[in-house]
Amino acid sequence: MIELRDIHCVHLGTRDLDAAEEFCTEIVGLQSIKRTDTHLYLRAGKRHHSVCYFKGEPGDHRIAFELMDWKGLEKAMVYLKGSGIECGYGTDAESELRFTHAFGWFKDPTGNHIELWVRPTEANRPYHPSLRPTGITGFGHIGLNTTDPLRDQNFWLEHFNARISDWIGPAPLLRVKQTHHQFALFPTSGPGIQHINHQVDTIDDLLKFVYHLQERNIKIVFGPGRHATSGGYFLYFEGLDGMVYEFSTSDRMIIEDDATHRPRQFALEDESFCLFGSKPDIAEFAS
Repeated sequence: MIELRDIHCVHLGTRDLDAAEEFCTEIVGLQSIKRTDTHLYLRAGKRHHSVCYFKGEPGDHRIAFELMDWKGLEKAMVYLKGSGIECGYGTDAESELRFTHAFGWFKDPTGNHIELWVRPTEANRPYHPSLRPTGITGFGHIGLNTTDPLRDQNFWLEHFNARISDWIGPAPLLRVKQTHHQFALFPTSGPGIQHINHQVDTIDDLLKFVYHLQERNIKIVFGPGRHATSGGYFLYFEGLDGMVYEFSTSDRMIIEDDATHRPRQFALEDESFCLFGSKPDIAEFAS
């Protein structure tokens, strides 16, 4: 089994780095910390970056997890290869572009591109929103596409230290540390990231953001509301290249004891996604 410390960041292909920078700084409130001809790095907390856009095809998504053991990359890659999982090492040049010491990659059964990083670069300066106060405290979690939730759930449980916090219908909400979830598997037709979450400090930050989005004519696709699973307040909105972004306070629910925690099964109904009655305009959340 491979032990993961945390989900670290996401890398997304786009044909328009200018639009990516404008949206992520002016709308989301991330800090643009480095841009080249091919890459844009955006900060939201203590890591070098939480989101990176690179010149490529929209839908080309990479998800990075940090390994628990910074000396464990070779062992992890041997394990993946021995388990018959498609995998490989990143090159030194690719590691430099990712701001990590080294990494390997693998494909999950749906075909998602997942990377295992060791010694990723930390921020040497605090996160400062590029244009306005946001209340962002850091990168939170992702929704990850799956073409077979049970198969992919079992893949993560068998090969990694992932645990289930709750289910909504067939979709498991999974964690590799003690906060509620770092990724959730949502059924759809192919690989990719379903949504990107950043955490904010208070519900006030969410409500202020509603008016910010309305002023900029950005479509809100769900919320504001409160999740039945984690108890967190949330807001989902439409992003670049069809990506859904989320702000929430959901990752504060602590799983205190893995041995005694019992995952709960919620029905695939609108009320399971929002206690307040907000209806999601998100295909993967449809009941």
